[in-house]
Amino acid sequence: MKMTEIRELSEKDLKEKLTSLRQELFNLRFQHATAQLEKTASIPATKKDIARVLTVMSEKGIKA
Repeated sequence: MKMTEIRELSEKDLKEKLTSLRQELFNLRFQHATAQLEKTASIPATKKDIARVLTVMSEKGIKA
């Protein structure tokens, strides 16, 4: 997800996106631990998306 897309989201959408990304990261880690994950590069990509969302939230003054 690109920063321009994230910056266009509302406060409610940002919080929902953050929740869904954290849930996705949990699922990816679980799949990785059980050797079911094929694309291991998706874990760092999800972490970067979470960081992007948190950055935009801090710029807008929204608490996570």
